[in-house]
Parts: sequence; C-alpha cells; structure tokens
Amino acid sequence: MLLVHAGADSRTVVSPDGTRLSVRETGARAAATIVFVHGYPDTAAVWDPVLERLAADFHLVAYDVRGAGFSDIPRGLAAYDLQRLTDDFIAVGDAVSPGRPVHLVGHDWGGIQGWEFVTSPRCRGRIASYTTIAGPALSHGLRANREPMRRGRLREWWSHARRSWYILVLCAPGGPSLAWRVVMAGGRWRRALAEREHLPVDDAYPAPSLVSDGRHGANLYRRNILPMIVRRTPPLASAHAPVQLIIPAGDRFISPSYYDAAQRAAPGLRSHTVAGSHWAPRAQPDRVAQLIAAFVSDQGA
Repeated sequence: MLLVHAGADSRTVVSPDGTRLSVRETGARAAATIVFVHGYPDTAAVWDPVLERLAADFHLVAYDVRGAGFSDIPRGLAAYDLQRLTDDFIAVGDAVSPGRPVHLVGHDWGGIQGWEFVTSPRCRGRIASYTTIAGPALSHGLRANREPMRRGRLREWWSHARRSWYILVLCAPGGPSLAWRVVMAGGRWRRALAEREHLPVDDAYPAPSLVSDGRHGANLYRRNILPMIVRRTPPLASAHAPVQLIIPAGDRFISPSYYDAAQRAAPGLRSHTVAGSHWAPRAQPDRVAQLIAAFVSDQGA
C-alpha cells in the first residue's frame, strides 16, 4: 500500500496481541486527526483519492487492518474477532493522537468495525465523530435479513439474500481460496471494478496483495457473522459520539434497510445518499471528502 500524496510517512503499530499494523500518516500534522479503516477485500489504498482531497486541512491516518496489505496475518479465527479489531484501533489511535480523540471513518467492513468502536465503552472518549460509508452495524444488517423471513415477506428476503450470496462462499470450507482463484482468473476482479462498479483501476488499486487479502480477510466473516447467525443477535449499544451515514445509491451488496435501525443507536444521526457504487471512496471521492470535512468541522475540529 502506497499513499500517493507527498509527505506520507509510514510506521508500524503493535496491537496488544503482538499483531503488527502498517500505518500511514499524511496531511496537516497539527490539525484534527482522522483515522480511516478500510473494508474487504481492500487495503488502506482504497482511501487515497479521499486523502488527497483532505490533506491540506487535516492530519490523516490510514492503516491496513490485520490480515491485509502490509499488516501481519495472524493465525486462527479468534484473531479476527471484533474485540481484537477494537484493540487495533485503540493502539493506532494512541500512537497517532496520544491524549486526543480522533475522528473515525470506515468503509464496508471498516464501517462494521467502526460501529463496534463507537458503541464500545472501551472507546468512549477516544472518538470525536464517526462517519461510516456503505457500512451498517453488523447486528442491524442481520436483523434486517431475519425480519422479512419471520414475517413471511419472501420477496423482500430474496432481495436481501441475492445481495449477500458471497457471504456463504466466504464462510464455506475452502471457499475463500477457491473464490479468489476464480475471481482473479483473466483479470475478472479488475474488470468488474472498472466496468460494473465504475472505479478507476491502476497499479496501486486494487492492491497487489488482493488474493491474500481476500483469503485472510474472509476470517472477518467467519469469526463475526457465523456466531451471530446461530444465536440471538444482541442489541447494539448507543453511540457515544456523533455518527454520519454515507449510503451509496448504487450499492449492489448492502440493502438500504440495513441502515433502518441506525437512528435508534445514534440519536441525531446525519445521513446522506450519494451517487455511485459500493466503493464510494473511489467512485465519489470529491463528495465523500466534502461530507467528511463538513462533519468533522461541525464537531469543533
């Protein structure tokens, strides 16, 4: 992963379990700090177009989550538990903004993680604001899937299921390795991003580590989704920082109903719908950067 703007520095931050995280910093170092958490199967490189647009006004931090990019690939499903991911965020925040809360931005699985952080007592006082892009709370998404089936609304249930079929593949034994061999054959993934998702692709994106990232990142699904499917989904605690939703209108993977419960978890929620695909940070970087900057500034940054 290589940030494209001048002045970017890299460092390694070690999480409490010894996992080494690759962290990049850029922008105005004395300004408010914004920490960006990427989704699956990306690396922090997904944020580059947004970081370019914010670098003049904010201190920007983007890290490869465990199992992705230049960060360590810990063994065992337990290493990908949301509690371990929370450890990672706290370690990064302490390293890049000691003694001061950070503004958090997450996309996709980074957004799922961010909901965990912004509702966890462990992160109270560490987050000044939270913006999630194409990233609902995990419990909200699972409940939105169950409700139509419980009420016999099969057409609505099927609308959800057809968006999420890939989760079954990623959770199946041997599924991630097989899926990524098929997806990468003949450049299928790059073509899909360019032609179906309308994203710019180049030598830096998608990352050269994509196949490894896809295989190991599937542990996020296996560790955190499967247990919630087989047992009662616990209610999400209330957010302890202001929350902003950015919902891509053309998201092929996440149903808008997954966000329906967000208002209850985040009173005063600010919500925006933007044009473009699931990968809004690359499809709509100008608009995404504008919304992040406005929300951060509104918190007195």
